[in-house]
Amino acid sequence: MSSEITRLLQEHHRGDREAFDRVVPLVFDRLRAIARGQLARGGGRGATMDTGVLVQETYLQLADEQGVDWNDRGHFFAICARAMRRILVDHARMRHAAKRGGGLQAVTLTADIAAVDDRLELVTGVDRAVDELAAFNPRLAQVVECRFFAGMSEEETAIALDSSLRTVQRDWMRARAWLLKALG
Repeated sequence: MSSEITRLLQEHHRGDREAFDRVVPLVFDRLRAIARGQLARGGGRGATMDTGVLVQETYLQLADEQGVDWNDRGHFFAICARAMRRILVDHARMRHAAKRGGGLQAVTLTADIAAVDDRLELVTGVDRAVDELAAFNPRLAQVVECRFFAGMSEEETAIALDSSLRTVQRDWMRARAWLLKALG
């Protein structure tokens, strides 16, 4: 099945829009798992986006991206994780902006609302930290996207990034240490 996914992704790159539509059923379960992981780390209870919506938004963003030269299914999932990250960050920013006014009616602050607000801050904070990391070490940021955001194993990350397993292990350790320090 992995070779079928890669073949369809390459056809999509060459301009066959329908090839991407044939990929989706083959990867849907994995995309849902990635989305669940993303939401668990950033959304949690009280989030207004669910797994299905996140997968659909990702599909809509990537279906028109015919210029992407998909290397293989690992590369595809890494790009999906990046797209999901951007969708969630944009969603968190919109919710945060709406919370600050945005024409909405004021509500009484409760523990649940404060917890949701903390998660919104975490999502945008991690996003900023990964962007800062990418500015001076793009490979470490890619490892974070694969491991943290896509939920890939070390082996899957090595394949997706065309790197050795040991390099990914070292990079993951360095990236986690840097992010912990950056996030305080």
